[in-house]
Amino acid sequence: MSVELRRNGMHLTGTPLSLDAKRKSPLCFVSHGHSDHIARHERTIATAATLRFMTHRLGPVNAPLAVPYRQPFDLGPLVLELLPAGHILGSAQLRAIRSDGKRIVYTGDLNVAPSLTAEATEVAECDTLVIESTFGHPRYRFPPRAEVLGQVEEWIRKQLERGAVPVLLGYPLGKSQEAMKYLAGRGFPLVAHASIYEVAQLYAELGVPIENVRLYSGKVEPGEVLFIPPHQARGGALSALWPRATAVLTGWAVDRGAAWRYGADVAFPLSDHADFPTLMSYAKATGAKEVITCHGFAEELAQALRDAGIDARPLGGKPQQLTLL
Repeated sequence: MSVELRRNGMHLTGTPLSLDAKRKSPLCFVSHGHSDHIARHERTIATAATLRFMTHRLGPVNAPLAVPYRQPFDLGPLVLELLPAGHILGSAQLRAIRSDGKRIVYTGDLNVAPSLTAEATEVAECDTLVIESTFGHPRYRFPPRAEVLGQVEEWIRKQLERGAVPVLLGYPLGKSQEAMKYLAGRGFPLVAHASIYEVAQLYAELGVPIENVRLYSGKVEPGEVLFIPPHQARGGALSALWPRATAVLTGWAVDRGAAWRYGADVAFPLSDHADFPTLMSYAKATGAKEVITCHGFAEELAQALRDAGIDARPLGGKPQQLTLL
């Protein structure tokens, strides 16, 4: 069996199973509900939360198979198991066990830092690891999440003290709910763009309520914190709010000029992905004898793992096959 990179994503050869395919596939494992990982497949394997997010985004999901964490099931000669990935609510890693006992893990997007809104990550022990490398370059080292959230809170309080509306830019699914959960717990009243508010309602439906938040209708009351998606910052959606201050929540805040690129005043390095040191330590913790890196800084992460004595290679941008040991 090998992992093959096709035009629409990865595929386990010799099986009908695709991994986070970007186009319709006969059978696909979907690691989480972000839009760049979902499609209208003929059959979908995912957690119940991910299937709910897919339904919200795409409409009814064909032939869904909702799989709880840690409950192995058979797919032909393979035994499959989903384990928490810590990325967003319902995100999962996939472990496939062959008939000869070899264990193959695909992480999807991964986050090991403690989260207020996502299930705690579990180390998926394996022989072969296929790991995402979004922040797989050595320059990406994030401060502790609690520290970053504390800095966000301090910034918000300063803006409120000077009479400005604090505006936080975050993607509608995942990061916004994480920050909202923290700020609601700190007593801040929140107001959210419809795309973020609707997902917050889904979080509540799935057992992760976010208190003290209302739907944004163009007006922000004194003391409220506004959440909107990043693409709204450069349009006219905020023109009526003045004075205001805008912050973006993103792992790319580590890069110089990140705030300017998002049209924000300041950028905070709050990410739902693992940083470089965490990816390195996670790969080692799995005990994998070989590691295949994918997406983002795949070549850089593979090189760093090789330098650490681990057999690693990237799954590149061109269609190719890599045999799994």
